[in-house]
Amino acid sequence: MKSILCAAALAAVVASPCLAQPSIQWKLATGYRAESFHTQNIEAFASEVASATRGQLKIEVAPNNSLVKLPEIPAAVAAGKVQAGEAIMSGMGKDVPLAGADGVPFVVGTYEAVQRMWTLQRPGIERDFAKRGLKPLYAVPWPPQGLYTNKPIREARDLQGLKMRTYNPTTVRIAELLGSVPVDVAMVQVGTALKEGRMDAMITSAVTGVENKVWGGLTHYYELNAWFPKNIVFVNAKAFDALPAATRKVVLESAARAEARGFALSQEAAHSATVELRRNGIKVEPVPFELSRDLKRLGEKFSREWVASVGNAANEIFIPFYDLK
Repeated sequence: MKSILCAAALAAVVASPCLAQPSIQWKLATGYRAESFHTQNIEAFASEVASATRGQLKIEVAPNNSLVKLPEIPAAVAAGKVQAGEAIMSGMGKDVPLAGADGVPFVVGTYEAVQRMWTLQRPGIERDFAKRGLKPLYAVPWPPQGLYTNKPIREARDLQGLKMRTYNPTTVRIAELLGSVPVDVAMVQVGTALKEGRMDAMITSAVTGVENKVWGGLTHYYELNAWFPKNIVFVNAKAFDALPAATRKVVLESAARAEARGFALSQEAAHSATVELRRNGIKVEPVPFELSRDLKRLGEKFSREWVASVGNAANEIFIPFYDLK
């Protein structure tokens, strides 16, 4: 990760134009920890912008809910309380329906597909954001969600009767459709739940599994790539439009580099975590054909339901996405 972030610093120096404008100060709010690769990527973006504008635009990053709580960040940026922010797109589905595509499981299975989905999403996201006074800058996925179990799994019916950790309506439905028993367990309680035998399986990322040392109670990790939730970084549209043209250009160019860098950081985090899972005795395996087939059918079901709930705008994403698969 350090090498990727160091490359960002070099890019900032190379891209530096000479801008003779008064200094502008922005604040960017995020709910994620300073140690998160998302936050470190934002810091690199802010540093790039400051360097490329010769300090004419300085972006102060406020991590860990220190300035605005994560669920309140889009509204705070729209109201101009802060100039920029970061949010998880799947949490914005109520106000920005097309952002909900991120939460449809078993549709996007690779980083290349994530990029393709985002390319299709972005025009509609930009329209919806503009209505709220926001402008998207870039989006970066979290590492993909995999399946942890305490026994080998070959097909969906092997999950019947297993106690599966759930944490939102989608994961509850997945558990129910697979015949598993939904168990509501907060991430901070996973270790205790495993020791007490209250859960046998869960869907979450390799990174989260490492952070919570799940090898004490789970034995297998299947690289399901169930979904890749994305974080989106955005700015107050009026604040952006008020920037000099040269500065706006720098921000957009730096955002494009931040997106590419963020994708690379996400893949690196996913790879490092799976290596750590193996090192601690977890059997990391590809998804068996039978299970993949069963979950693909579930993905089609969830897709149809999401399209029905959102309407024609959803077809702008899914029809071309499936046509290109």
